[in-house]
Amino acid sequence: MEGPVDIPADDEALLAQCDVETFRAGGPGGQHQNVTDSAVRLRHRSTGLTVTSRAQRSQYLNKMDALRRLRRKLDRLNEPPPPERRPTRPSRAARERRLAGKTRRAVVKRLRRPPPADE
Repeated sequence: MEGPVDIPADDEALLAQCDVETFRAGGPGGQHQNVTDSAVRLRHRSTGLTVTSRAQRSQYLNKMDALRRLRRKLDRLNEPPPPERRPTRPSRAARERRLAGKTRRAVVKRLRRPPPADE
């Protein structure tokens, strides 16, 4: 996939770009959840992104939640990539501070030990 993805402003247009699948949510939630196909899975055809929502008992509310999640994913896909990271090394002073801290910690732990038993 090259270039930015065109995200429609209204939900109906975005829904037209998706394959909608409904299924039983399963899991905890009692009898109502086990007999209705209230969970929704949206698959965006052009990008292949998939989102699922099964939090609500209503299929409509789950569809709206899935559309909101899909928009967020598409927005993230359109963001520019982060800049290249340059490898860095800790300074000598930072290394010495870290080692001094480890030494202080070792002394504290050593002082916590019970004294050796004299035989």
